Amino acid sequence: MATWRRDGRLTGGQRLLCAGLAGTLSLSLTAPLELATVLAQVGVVRGHARGPWATGHRVWRAEGLRALWKGNAVACLRLFPCSAVQLAAYRKFVVLFTDDLGHISQWSSIMAGSLAGMVSTIVTYPTDLIKTRLIMQNMLEPSYRGLLHAFSTIYQQEGFLALYRGVSLTVAGALPFSAGSLLVYMNLEKIWNGPRDQFSLPQNFANVCLAAAVTQTLSFPFETMKRKMQAQSPYLPHNGGVDVHFSGAVDCFRQIVKAQGVLGLWNGLTANLLKIVPYFGIMFSTFEFCKRICLYQNGYILSPLSYKLTPGVDQSLQPQELRELKKFFKTRKLKPKKPTL
Repeated sequence: MATWRRDGRLTGGQRLLCAGLAGTLSLSLTAPLELATVLAQVGVVRGHARGPWATGHRVWRAEGLRALWKGNAVACLRLFPCSAVQLAAYRKFVVLFTDDLGHISQWSSIMAGSLAGMVSTIVTYPTDLIKTRLIMQNMLEPSYRGLLHAFSTIYQQEGFLALYRGVSLTVAGALPFSAGSLLVYMNLEKIWNGPRDQFSLPQNFANVCLAAAVTQTLSFPFETMKRKMQAQSPYLPHNGGVDVHFSGAVDCFRQIVKAQGVLGLWNGLTANLLKIVPYFGIMFSTFEFCKRICLYQNGYILSPLSYKLTPGVDQSLQPQELRELKKFFKTRKLKPKKPTL
């Protein structure tokens, strides 16, 4: 997930709103690529023309245009609690890894971010499993009518633990994800031939995309096995649409390699990589636009279309402090000075 430096000129609610809108829009506009990724991971595209375009076109013709956004509503609803849990967990891990002098190493910071992401994923894991089930079902003959119906049906038919099927692979995938993040971070200065604190906005955007590509490629086999475990169910048509049958995570790995070879663990990677640049591009641009609107509303800039600062406004003031200051000058009554003898 992309992160931004905290801007003290925004309130907590405004930051959450900006991040939520940015995440929702980026998820929605790249949902067809996410659908192609999941279908390839689970195995539905086997025996058909491969590639994101062919997969999307086949789903469109079979189920209609709306089917390209299957599971996206759940993904968007999941975004807010997932982000809130991740932020809270990250702060706790940062405190845990900070030394007595108040310093934290880059590796510890990356680990804190990875562990926070893992905690938020585990807490909201049932919604991720339901998203996969909604993507895999045929919209013309649905097994689930929505989030609540899916939760209730899975709980009644398969038990509570079925909602966490494959969660162990999320934990296992955190290690290559963290290693990939550290690998990219350690080589940024070599790539750009300059210090990190002088990177421009386009360079930082490229860094985020590069880190996402490396980390997702390294952890993709765990993601593929997780999707298969989420989708598999004896209560669904064609056993949930999985192309191999297995009894657990280790057996899932063995059956994939046996049937498709090692590269079968990376099925769907192309669609996933194609999603990175538009996903983060939409996220960054939407967040910055929402941020400008909030800064304009708070009185720090002259227009929401630019970052031109408002003259005479102390940019170090918190929004509440700035409002109180404006209120003070607005209500202050200037009394005429008495002449002195």
